[in-house]
Amino acid sequence: MERAQKRASTAGADGSATRPDESGTALELLVHGVGGTTPEKMLDDPRTVRITGDDTAAVFRRAEDADAESRPHDHRGRPVPEAYVWCNLTSGNGTRALWLLLLPFMVVNLAHWMRPTARGRRRTVRLYGLLVRLAGLTLTVLLVAAVCEVALDLAAWQCAGTRACAERHSWLGFLSPTVSDGGWWSRPGRRLTLAALVPAALTWLLWYLSHRTWSAYESQQPMSRTSEPEEETGRTALGRPGFWYGRRLVARLRAAHTAAGLLTVAAAVGTAAARFDHRPGGPVLLDALGRLLEAALVAAAVGVVWVVCRRGRSEHRLDQELDARLVRGLPLTAVVLLVLAAVYAGWERPGWESADRLPGDATFGGIALLQGLLVIALGAVAHVLHRARPDARAAMRGLGGPAVAMLACALGGVMSGGVSQRVADWLDGTGTNIPGPPVLLTWQASVIPPLLVVLLVLCGWLAWRTWLLRRAELDRVERDYPGEPKDTTRTRRIARIRAAATLTDRGPLLVAVTSTTTLLLGAGALVGAMTTDRVPAEAARRTPAFVEGVAQTAQALGSWLIGLGFILFVTWGRRAYKDASARRTIGILWDVGTFWPRAAHPFAPPCYAERAVPDLTWRMATWTHATGGRLVLSGHSQGSVLAAAAAWQLKPSVRKRVALLTYGSPLERLYGRWFPAHFGPAALSALHHDVDCWRNLHRPTDPIGGPVRLPGDCGPEVDREALRDPLAYGRTDEHPLPAPILGHSDYQADPAFAEERERLLARLRPDVPAQRPQEDSGRSSA
Repeated sequence: MERAQKRASTAGADGSATRPDESGTALELLVHGVGGTTPEKMLDDPRTVRITGDDTAAVFRRAEDADAESRPHDHRGRPVPEAYVWCNLTSGNGTRALWLLLLPFMVVNLAHWMRPTARGRRRTVRLYGLLVRLAGLTLTVLLVAAVCEVALDLAAWQCAGTRACAERHSWLGFLSPTVSDGGWWSRPGRRLTLAALVPAALTWLLWYLSHRTWSAYESQQPMSRTSEPEEETGRTALGRPGFWYGRRLVARLRAAHTAAGLLTVAAAVGTAAARFDHRPGGPVLLDALGRLLEAALVAAAVGVVWVVCRRGRSEHRLDQELDARLVRGLPLTAVVLLVLAAVYAGWERPGWESADRLPGDATFGGIALLQGLLVIALGAVAHVLHRARPDARAAMRGLGGPAVAMLACALGGVMSGGVSQRVADWLDGTGTNIPGPPVLLTWQASVIPPLLVVLLVLCGWLAWRTWLLRRAELDRVERDYPGEPKDTTRTRRIARIRAAATLTDRGPLLVAVTSTTTLLLGAGALVGAMTTDRVPAEAARRTPAFVEGVAQTAQALGSWLIGLGFILFVTWGRRAYKDASARRTIGILWDVGTFWPRAAHPFAPPCYAERAVPDLTWRMATWTHATGGRLVLSGHSQGSVLAAAAAWQLKPSVRKRVALLTYGSPLERLYGRWFPAHFGPAALSALHHDVDCWRNLHRPTDPIGGPVRLPGDCGPEVDREALRDPLAYGRTDEHPLPAPILGHSDYQADPAFAEERERLLARLRPDVPAQRPQEDSGRSSA
């Protein structure tokens, strides 16, 4: 393998043996899609060798092609295939299952990249990014507050302070004033201090995972390069030199979110003691210390918000600076305040006893209100951007980002409420010994049943529309296979799969209805909790019997559903930890969700593209520089998105040496609609003109891939007519057995794939002059 790596990296460096006008050697670089595969399957050969890379992501060749550069005459007229395998970036060892806990963070990070296309509105674009970063900050505070609710309120404050609950759980006995007979740890402030270790440890774990995954995934620097005169990066940010290297912003956000989590813990510990000290007749010294502590916490919180608001991404250059003092000083300040809060709360206070709940309703209510206001403001900003440059294909008329941000907040609320409800039921199964979680969390759980009713109605409507489309597809199927003996079952199956594939295009409607309903129901839950200060069943007493029955049913069913969801979530994570196939299913989710850099939330799962895109760029640039050769970049599904991103990172002079072949590609169908600022019509049209040639294959049965839909004459230049699927309707001499309906897979099995590849290779002129070494010696690599 080492010899193969050496040959691949050094052969033809002087341009003497591998110039295309002498050898005609061409390279086909294959990039797989979601779910991953093996190099043996990609290259259709059981004997493969790794040319370059490591166990995480690497380029492979067939063993017989390992030294192809030294034997150009053996490859005249056919390309040398290489496979870039990146599946271990998203579905590796069992610890990837823990990424499920970071789902709300990943979703809010997607909202950052969903802004509409904008030109000349820099301040509005910055405001959009600022609002998303603030929404991400509220999710961190919400997660830590939920753990504080479980550890500090439910366990240390309520259960340990109630004799019956403490006796049921012997491990809490030493914290109970009655069971431990007034032991040292039984004082309320000391119980809270000890319990604070749990959310503090969670915050440290999030910091550690973010730091570790950055080092493992995103620390790979893209190729440094200088701009060329003909280079235009304004059509999409993906071509900017620093786009795939967000080290500075991630470090700043990591410090800010870590500090926010620790300050949340300090506030939960310190304010409980300060509330007791602020009572009339309380100790003057402790009262003053409490006010000083509260002021310090507020000042630190303002500093965290300032850091989040101060700076966004720097993409126009490869920014290798690091705000070292801030990155170290902000979390350290939060740790000091947490220690001070623990010492302050642990001080002896005669007469202080734990009763009722900690003041959690105000905390969760404030977070919910702030999230709602941020989503509404984000929607207004997105609407302004969309009106300035309308895009008919943009999802939800440019409001996809705000809608997804709303879903991220809803996911955070459901996960927080689910954990709190399950722990409360575990600690007090009778529901009579302790007050339980904050009232707002119960209200939020109670709105889940009406939300599900709305979604069931929507799903029923979508099913009806799909059935109607299936009937319309019956005639199209018969026209696509003229002269074939009619097989009703076969025709219906093809039509059903075609109709089901169109459900992907209904995604914006589903997201719009879900997010709007969630916003309205969440607002109703917040108003109900704040105005009544009672759970729905109690608040509905002395109302008409129907209203009371609905409230009781919604509360009971919501509590059961949120508990079931939490159990399923934990079960799925546990299964994924042990089962590689289940882990690969989760990896498919990450394939789509973690393509984008961490711009809004540093605790989101790592961005694999910050490793994959530089890998592909380096491979293409070094090969074309060493050989001056022809290169076909071939990407399937998500691999086509990586291929496009890597092509944008090349210098224009190198990009002109590359032909692009995509199949089953979501570039326009998903990315173009949901991320119009980066994959909109202008960006895709620019890519079409920048590369030597681009061809795209798609099928009507594919639920993910689709046409690129470039305007005007560019469309047919890129999109081939939809491929027939299945290849044969019935049994033929060529297909004596029934041909399968392939959908999103096995595009290479279609004869059209070989035809288009040969067309691209023929278009790449074999007499393109190689770059002379003296021309590049004074420049940075492409």
